[in-house]
Amino acid sequence: MTASMTYGDYLGLDQLLSAQHPVSDHHDEMLFVIIHQTKELWLKQILHELKLSRELLREDALIQVYKSLARISRIQAVMTLSWDVLATMTPTDYSSFRDVLGTSSGFQSVQFRQMEYLLGIKDGAHLRFHAEGTPAHEALKDALLRPGLWDEANAALARAGFALPAEALDRDWSQPYQPSAGVEAAWAEVYRDTKRWWPLYQLAEKLVDIDDAMTTWRHKHAVTVERIIGFKRGTGGTAGVPYLQSTVGKRAFPELWSLRTLL
Repeated sequence: MTASMTYGDYLGLDQLLSAQHPVSDHHDEMLFVIIHQTKELWLKQILHELKLSRELLREDALIQVYKSLARISRIQAVMTLSWDVLATMTPTDYSSFRDVLGTSSGFQSVQFRQMEYLLGIKDGAHLRFHAEGTPAHEALKDALLRPGLWDEANAALARAGFALPAEALDRDWSQPYQPSAGVEAAWAEVYRDTKRWWPLYQLAEKLVDIDDAMTTWRHKHAVTVERIIGFKRGTGGTAGVPYLQSTVGKRAFPELWSLRTLL
């Protein structure tokens, strides 16, 4: 079977290339579909890497986790560049088929919310957009109830001998993470003695790369949407650009940013 395997067989190209189904007859809808399908494929890979990263952190395999974390930030950079491709679509182009989208919206992306949850950005309200018992709801619920990547990083820091507040290590994982002065002080100690704590220091910087890339992606998303639809409401009922702009300040690893003021 392997000897007769073709490129198309291995990649499932028949299924992949037949998965684009524009609803209108307008040329630019194909680009819109492919951009968003590609985003979902990259999100699938990010989730794959995040799950491995979480396991490696639990095993204190700090050196080994760098590869997956670096890969995530590189994928994020590619996703950000894709907004430039979508930006070749003018307001006139988009308005020619926007009505066929109905109430569908990227806001409903299950994988994007899973990514946020796995990073540690928790907001249980997103579960309400998916019916209980569905695979989407169960996948989100599972990610919501587990420690996020930041929780696992802090646990690894504690196992390395740093004193962290109990509430940062044993809490309700489904609730939004609250920045802690104790966590900030512990990571600041890592940054003050990088030679001694080099693996933890590099872990922290890889995490900052991901947060940085996420912020860049969110900003470019907001700018691209404003360029195409201005300040119209989003198709999924969100406020559109104002909502997207409100997400730019989100941080998955807040103390890694705030500690810089202490150094």
